[in-house]
Amino acid sequence: MQQPWLNHYPAHVPQDIDPSIYTSMVELMEQSFEKNADLEFCDCLGQRMSYAELDQRSRAFAAWLQSLGLPKGTRVGLMLPNLPQFPVVMCGVLRAGFVCVSINPLYTASELEHQLSDSGCEVLVILENFAHTLARIIERTPLKTVVMTQLGDLLGPVRGPWLSFAAKHLARMVPKHPLHINARAQRSLGRPMNPAIIGFADALKAGEHLDFQSIALDHDDTAFLQYTGGTTGLSKGAILSHGNILSATLQAHAWFMPALSKVSTPQAINGIAALPLYHIFALTFCFLSIQLGSHLTLIPNPRDIKKFVKVLSARAFHILPGVNTLFNALLQNDQFKQLDFSNLCLTQAGGMAASEHTATAWFEATGSVMIEGWGMTETCAVGTNNDVLNPAYTGHIGVPLPGIEVVIKDDSGNTLGAETMGEICIKGPNVMKGYYQQPQENATAFTHDGFLRTGDLGTQNAQGQTRLVDRKKDMILVSGFNVYPSEIEAKASTCPGIMECAAIGEICDKQGESIKLFVVKDPHFKDLTEQMVRDYCREHLTAYKIPKSIVFRDSLPKTNVGKVLRRALR
Repeated sequence: MQQPWLNHYPAHVPQDIDPSIYTSMVELMEQSFEKNADLEFCDCLGQRMSYAELDQRSRAFAAWLQSLGLPKGTRVGLMLPNLPQFPVVMCGVLRAGFVCVSINPLYTASELEHQLSDSGCEVLVILENFAHTLARIIERTPLKTVVMTQLGDLLGPVRGPWLSFAAKHLARMVPKHPLHINARAQRSLGRPMNPAIIGFADALKAGEHLDFQSIALDHDDTAFLQYTGGTTGLSKGAILSHGNILSATLQAHAWFMPALSKVSTPQAINGIAALPLYHIFALTFCFLSIQLGSHLTLIPNPRDIKKFVKVLSARAFHILPGVNTLFNALLQNDQFKQLDFSNLCLTQAGGMAASEHTATAWFEATGSVMIEGWGMTETCAVGTNNDVLNPAYTGHIGVPLPGIEVVIKDDSGNTLGAETMGEICIKGPNVMKGYYQQPQENATAFTHDGFLRTGDLGTQNAQGQTRLVDRKKDMILVSGFNVYPSEIEAKASTCPGIMECAAIGEICDKQGESIKLFVVKDPHFKDLTEQMVRDYCREHLTAYKIPKSIVFRDSLPKTNVGKVLRRALR
């Protein structure tokens, strides 16, 4: 039975993909390195790195990793921002036959300890700026080796050391810590302990003189332990195989190329990597760039909007993946609106719900339609997407990408009819093998017919277009009525003067729960009041959906990728 959405696929998009064209992600990478050796892979803070350099450096790092005598499948943590070290280490880990564990550099000590211990990481590559966090918990982790890198390690022989010095001694971005390169950390009693600590530059230099052994890998081998964002609780490690990542890369390729075909050749594409590469959205985008042989502009700190806009002004850019909060922040910058957007082929929104207010403002400023998609850590960020050539923002999350099935199910696992609310469930070659060391979670994560339960509520129409309503766990019960925070936020965000907002439920004796709305004002509307917001909501929402409490804040708590943390607000 042909799925209904296939009849509505854009021209030139295949109905399925064939991951068997590569044996593993390593084969995909190495083919690209050879084919595109003379081309530029990325630039960061003014320093460029070619595909040949990425090949040579990642091979050296892989050889050094193999010299540690650790078995195939050893977990290696990457606690790095968007610097050239990230792709070098990531490619090196995979080429060594090891498993990448992406780690948020802004983790607290307890969050870091949980992920290192849960994953069984034996090696960690960390930017020195975050070593003070590691130092607090290092004795309670399974680490055997720590590789310490500095900001400027791959940013040129002259400018690199200066940037490292400036970050440490002028900007004071490196808090003091007791972990020293080429030494062993000391216990309080003075006894030496593992792990050994080595400099990243030293590891690369040593690897250049070591033999690299190619490792036989296939689709079933684990490539990443990718931890969920932990927005609703303790993060879990999604087991993503080489086959999963390959499939997601090819699915993204098939879907995005109609927009990117406007560029003369795939290799001429310049993609903006502002989202952190340790996040699954940016990670899949990075692999797509490698497969295409295209170029990435790495943005180490997208929160510095002024510098971010300056980078965007330096050269033409063609694809800008982002989340709603990032687009919102850019729109608040007057210089951003003066940029040349004539080369922007695709504004891809994901990671969180996009708002109609932001999408409208984005189109007015850039002339580029915000194309919304949906995916999860557990699906390698790929699931559904709108047609990349859509002339306008749609408000839904599109149709399943090639090779993917999406259905709406009830709590018993029964597939529901069109336009019926239920849980979004997904099946496809990009869907994880399961959660690492979580047998109870895995027992309930999949339906009897093999669909992953996503925890997202939504509906699907007869054409297969899916509308995302909200997270199942975030639903608010007001006087027996189901209220979805995203609906409140979508309406409230269109109120003049609201830059962003978030809704949560509060315990209420009379109603069970009541709605509390947190609001961040647009700087140009300082006179916005609670009553103005409440009146606007009363005009656009049913009575039981009107916020009982409205709180103004300077900002909302977010994950590092920009997703609002409702849990923290609660």
